[in-house]
Amino acid sequence: MTLDATARALPRTADNHLLAAARDGTRVELRGIVKDFGASRVLHGVDLDIAPGELVSLLGPSGCGKTTALRVISGLEDATAGVVSFGGTDVSRTPTNKRDIGMVFQAYSLFPHLRVVDNVAFGLRRRKVDGRTSRRRAGEALELVGLDHLADRYPHQLSGGQQQRVALARALVTEPRVLLLDEPLSALDAKVRVQLRDEIRRIQLRLGTTTVFVTHDQEEALAVSDRIAVMDAGRIEQIGSPEELYRRPATPRVAAFIGLSSSVPGVARGGTVTVWGAEVPAQSAVPDGDVDVLLRPEHVLLVRAGSGVGAVVEESTFLGSFRRSLVRTDDGTLVRLQHAAEERLEFGERVHIAVAPVPVVTTERARPR
Repeated sequence: MTLDATARALPRTADNHLLAAARDGTRVELRGIVKDFGASRVLHGVDLDIAPGELVSLLGPSGCGKTTALRVISGLEDATAGVVSFGGTDVSRTPTNKRDIGMVFQAYSLFPHLRVVDNVAFGLRRRKVDGRTSRRRAGEALELVGLDHLADRYPHQLSGGQQQRVALARALVTEPRVLLLDEPLSALDAKVRVQLRDEIRRIQLRLGTTTVFVTHDQEEALAVSDRIAVMDAGRIEQIGSPEELYRRPATPRVAAFIGLSSSVPGVARGGTVTVWGAEVPAQSAVPDGDVDVLLRPEHVLLVRAGSGVGAVVEESTFLGSFRRSLVRTDDGTLVRLQHAAEERLEFGERVHIAVAPVPVVTTERARPR
């Protein structure tokens, strides 16, 4: 059973309690958050300000501290130092069950002995909401995620994508001030992951719930986020909109992590960089001298013989509306480029490439010891 087989258009606001009750969201602030596990420091003074109704992704490799930061926001971990506040109120010492949050994890964590509707209504029952109201509101939450027609099934009768939708409905039904998503899509196959990712974003926009989304998948973060906080070694390297991070990364590490990049040699002088004989502007100040230049695939161009730099095709992949190819330049540098699908390149074919006239990210080249 595919995910889109059960997808529904979102209902009108007046017909659904969740949508009718949608509010502007809650501001979430982290100030100087430090987290130690024994002698190991996992978070190093993290500062983060999430606007009401905003979806912010914490993006980074395994071990960077993103899940720990989420657990500190939720109260599942106490910060060693620093303050967590919701709507201007310090909740640093408030228990998880008093923070008014909804959480969705990678594991669906549904109760196998309860029907779908009862799984969704579980949080309402714990809050002493009467049975009839709980069932109605659970039905509305299931309608929101397109599963109201499966309310009487059990979790084992659902696909993985459907089970994760139930988990999302369960998190939303209590109308939490803050929604926390910890790698919620990583256990799903690629097609279902994209469909559910887009649906989470649509629902979040309609409800206006302040949301923190933890992921190591850059495409996922770029697709759903208002802003992305790129984390590394327990610190936020840069926070900004997806467009800002992709087009104006603050550090080579961010540039390498957000999107594909190739590192090629260049020479910096007076605010410009010479790459393959062409001068392009440097994105930020860099000392004169030899540098490494990070190039996006779409900023590497196929040019006629006699211009640019020579290269040999190592591989070429058809991706529908375009191709992405890997070439090895005459100096041995591997470079990825993106080009029209009609420009078919064959293994071993000789081509010439050049850099597009756009600002580039550079870093001082490490000298051999």
